[in-house]
Amino acid sequence: MAKRRRLETPSSADLHRIEEQFRSETHDRPMVGRGIAPIAQVAADSAALSSAESTESRASRARTEADAARLQAAQDQGLLMVELPIGQIDEAVMIRDRMGMSDEDLLELRLSIAAHGLRLPIEVFDMEAPAGQEPRYGLLSGYRRLHAVRALYELTQSEKYSRIRALVRRRTEADAAFVAMVEENEVREELSHFERGRIAVIAANQGAFANTEDAVNKLFATGSKAKRSKVRSFALIFEELGDMLRFPEALTERRGLRLSAALRNGGEARLRQAMSVRTPGNPDEEWALVEPMVQEIESGPRTPGRGGRPRTAPPRHGWIDATTIRTTSGIEIRRARDGRGHILRLEGDALDDELMESLMLEIQSLLEK
Repeated sequence: MAKRRRLETPSSADLHRIEEQFRSETHDRPMVGRGIAPIAQVAADSAALSSAESTESRASRARTEADAARLQAAQDQGLLMVELPIGQIDEAVMIRDRMGMSDEDLLELRLSIAAHGLRLPIEVFDMEAPAGQEPRYGLLSGYRRLHAVRALYELTQSEKYSRIRALVRRRTEADAAFVAMVEENEVREELSHFERGRIAVIAANQGAFANTEDAVNKLFATGSKAKRSKVRSFALIFEELGDMLRFPEALTERRGLRLSAALRNGGEARLRQAMSVRTPGNPDEEWALVEPMVQEIESGPRTPGRGGRPRTAPPRHGWIDATTIRTTSGIEIRRARDGRGHILRLEGDALDDELMESLMLEIQSLLEK
C-alpha cells in the first residue's frame, strides 16, 4: 500500500524563496511595456511584423499591376518594339506603292545595316494564323529594310539577321493600311508621279476605296488640289497604258500630263497601236514612240474634260481596245497586269453579288479544264 504524502502550508520563508527564484528567471527577458506579459509582447511583435510585410507586399503588387497596364497600353498603341523572326513576316499581303528597288540602293542599305545595325524598325500588323501554327505578321512599312536583312541572313547565315526589330501596329482596315504605307514612303522618299497614280488604282481595285477618285482623295488628303489632280492624271495612264509602258517611272510631270490629256481625248487605241510598233530600250525611245501620236491628238478637236478625272466611255459594246470589252448590258471588262499576275476589272450597274458568284464559278470551271 502506497504511503500518502502529507501536504503542508508553505511558510513565509518558502514563499519568499519562490518569489526570488521567479524574478531571477525572468529578469533578462525584454519588457517593452510595464505590466505586459512576455507572451503578450511576442504576439504584439508578430502582429506588427505581419502588418508591415502585408503593406509592402500590397505596394509591390500595385507597382507591378501599373507597369503591366502601361506595357499593355504601349503594345495596343503600337509603341512597343519587338524582335520578330523574318520568316513570320509576309511582305506580299499588301500591294506595295514602290514599283522597283535599285540594286545600288539595296547594296548601300545592306552595308549600312551590317556596319551600324538596323536604325529604324519596320512596321507590321497581326495576321490571323491557323490554330497551332506560329504567329504571322503583314508588312506595313519597311519593305527595303526587310529585304536587306533577309539578304544579309542568306549571305551570312548569322543568327542576328534571322530576326528584325519591328513595331506591331493594330490590325486595321485596308484603307487605313494603304494610307499609312503611302504616308511613310512620302515622308522618307517621295514617290514618283506614276507610283502615286498606280497605288491609287490598285487600292481602289482591291476594294479599299470606293473608286480611284476616292482613293486619290484619301491617300493624298494632305496634298494640294493641284497635286491630287496630277495623281488622277497618272492614275489614268496606269489604267489605260500601264500594261504596255516599260519605263513609266521615268515619265516627267509634263510628259505625263500631256499623255493623260491625250487619253481623255479618246487617244487610247491610237497610243497603244503606236507603242506596239517596237520595244523601246530606254525612256527616251519610249517617249519617241508616243509623242507623235500625242501631238496629233493635241492638234485635233478636244473632248471637254476636267482635270485628271477618268473620261466617260462611249456608249457602245464589243471590243473597245486590245484589253477592254463591253457587253450589251453595259458591263465593261478590262484586263491588266501588275507585279503579281493578271487582273480582270469589271464595272457596270448590272453587276450584283449573285452575278459575281455565278461568274466566279464559271471561271473556276474554265480554269480546271
